[in-house]
Amino acid sequence: MSNELQLKRAERIAFWLDQRFLDPIIGFLLPGAGDLLTTGFGLYLVVVAVRLRLPVVVIARMLANLGIDMAVGAIPVAGDLFDVAFKANTKNLKLLKERHLAPRASAGDWLAVVGALVVFLAALSLPIIALVWVFRRLTG
Repeated sequence: MSNELQLKRAERIAFWLDQRFLDPIIGFLLPGAGDLLTTGFGLYLVVVAVRLRLPVVVIARMLANLGIDMAVGAIPVAGDLFDVAFKANTKNLKLLKERHLAPRASAGDWLAVVGALVVFLAALSLPIIALVWVFRRLTG
């Protein structure tokens, strides 16, 4: 399949999910499962990025966008409103097109990936810290 055809399909997917609001609509109608489904469609853009041999950090940034969209989008109603504004697939399409023409990672790519990693690690560690604190308070 040609690069041009892959990019056209990626454009179509991003258009329908973000500009025609299928991402928030499906997420609203099928809470949780809908966000998983639309993220699956969004992964096509990442597959195209891999096929075009974009830098790994750009692919990581695209995956971070999808991860944020899926995680926050899974929150009933508020997540669907977030999906309307965040438009992960449109962001990923822009990254795909820009980096396809000039396939180099930017400082912004690195910053976005490192920032997402820090937030992810903080989100994982906060419940553990809270549990340790509660345990210590209870055992005195």
